[in-house]
Amino acid sequence: MRRTAQYRASFDAAHCLRLARDVVVAKVRNQRTLLRRNWKRGELPERLLSEFKQDIEAAERAHSLEQLLGVEGNAAARYFRHFSEMISVPSCDAANAGSNASDNQGKKDSTGTVQAWPFDFERRTRRPPTDRVNALLSYAYALLTRSMAVALTAVGFDPYRGFYHQPRYGRPALALDVMEPFRPLLADSAVLTAINNGEVQAEDFVRAGGAVNLNEKGRRAFIGVFERRLSQEMTHPLFGYSAQYRQIVELQCRLLGRHLLGEIDSYPNLTTR
Repeated sequence: MRRTAQYRASFDAAHCLRLARDVVVAKVRNQRTLLRRNWKRGELPERLLSEFKQDIEAAERAHSLEQLLGVEGNAAARYFRHFSEMISVPSCDAANAGSNASDNQGKKDSTGTVQAWPFDFERRTRRPPTDRVNALLSYAYALLTRSMAVALTAVGFDPYRGFYHQPRYGRPALALDVMEPFRPLLADSAVLTAINNGEVQAEDFVRAGGAVNLNEKGRRAFIGVFERRLSQEMTHPLFGYSAQYRQIVELQCRLLGRHLLGEIDSYPNLTTR
């Protein structure tokens, strides 16, 4: 029954747009919340908060999936432009390099030579990831996509037929749809934890042909961080009880099913404060 309702809705352009708008709004809200919680140097600028608010309002007004993609792209570019503000640069780096921490300078080695900070980040690059932070982000999103596809399949959905992401051979479109609001909450948060806690080191990466990727040791370390994040508890804003994120992921999939079957008017995407 869920799959029948899923396929029916996926051919309804108005329904797809309504679901897609809500997904993008929730994603941008969670990106803004993650920046507010983890901003390392002073307060999050009011100007930036205002720009995110404009992105949310633009997403709510979008009248086509193409327009919505543009709004989401602008919000994502703004978010990743400030992503480095959530990465902790060890205090000794700034002292040794003779600069403030916001410059993301390196630290001195045993010979007194200043080494580059290994987790510099300027912008999101995907195919291929060109630095260590992008490599972590890409791997985190791959893990999250798999987790979403498993949860959707477990509750009876076809993870390959979505509403916002368009069908493409081998592309788990519905998993990509449902995971959008979870990107900041699970994937990005795990990346920040791995870097800021030193659980992934500079030597946990390999570089080849202009691409940077995790090696086996780095993948094992990051999977541990990601699994811990899935096991962390939060209070669900709709039901008011605490559950692990992995349980909340399944709960959201079931809520989507209830919406598609007509039991609830809209799909309540997960957002946090």
